[in-house]
Amino acid sequence: MPTKPSTIRGLIGAAERELAAGPHSERARMDAELLMLHMLGKDRAWLMTHLKDEFPCDLIRRYGELLLQRYNGEPIQYITGETEFYGLPFRVTPDVLIPRPETEHLVEKVLALAANFLAPRIVDVGTGSGCIAIALAHKLPHAAVTAIDLSAAALAVAEENAKRNGVAIRFLEGDLLTPVADERFEIVVSNPPYVPATDRATLAVEVREYEPSLALFAGDDGLEVYRRLIHAAFDALIPGGFVVLEIGCGQSAAITELLARSGFEQIEFVPDLQGISRVACAQRPI
Repeated sequence: MPTKPSTIRGLIGAAERELAAGPHSERARMDAELLMLHMLGKDRAWLMTHLKDEFPCDLIRRYGELLLQRYNGEPIQYITGETEFYGLPFRVTPDVLIPRPETEHLVEKVLALAANFLAPRIVDVGTGSGCIAIALAHKLPHAAVTAIDLSAAALAVAEENAKRNGVAIRFLEGDLLTPVADERFEIVVSNPPYVPATDRATLAVEVREYEPSLALFAGDDGLEVYRRLIHAAFDALIPGGFVVLEIGCGQSAAITELLARSGFEQIEFVPDLQGISRVACAQRPI
């Protein structure tokens, strides 16, 4: 990075060239701008009218440190501590998985199913940042939403996000549905770990090196959590209740078998924008 006075435009250009040699060259310009705006506490509209301004020399070193983090593969969301999901702002840390746009399909499916109930009781298993539970509570103020996670650190982030977005959610620490073993729900929803441990080396560096393994990997075939969760979800649902799960690419056949074996009916899958089966939904018989 330059050490002498430079305009904001010039510094962003230099940053773009540096990031272009990193793992995400296609995002080099965008990331250079995002890190600049994060550090300055400004928005993009401000940037467009201040590109010719001289950049403060005392901030150049800090900007360089942020760029190095990104060059090494650290997710931009962890560097800035911010992301967006379903139109809502979320704080994210390395204790939680970064919400993906694909997971919005899961939220959409739950919202459609929730219309079948006057006041649905919904439990989000493995809530992480709380993005699913919070998006649902935001759209369904009449629902009673519970969010569970095995990680106390993740729950702390989720609770902060719930307060930030002004929604009331019950947060519980524990393994899968154990904390609500004596309760029943209309909908059980989850985006559980589903990546096979054997696929670790194939993942992008920002995923395998920075995101929490607890939220990613589920045994050699990626189905370890589903085997336990699907059976537990059947017991936790009222007759006519639904389980809604995010699944990995190529897992629909195995998930169908697990759901049917546990007694679920009306099994269906929702594709993502690439046509990949991304959400599994099934009903406990009435």
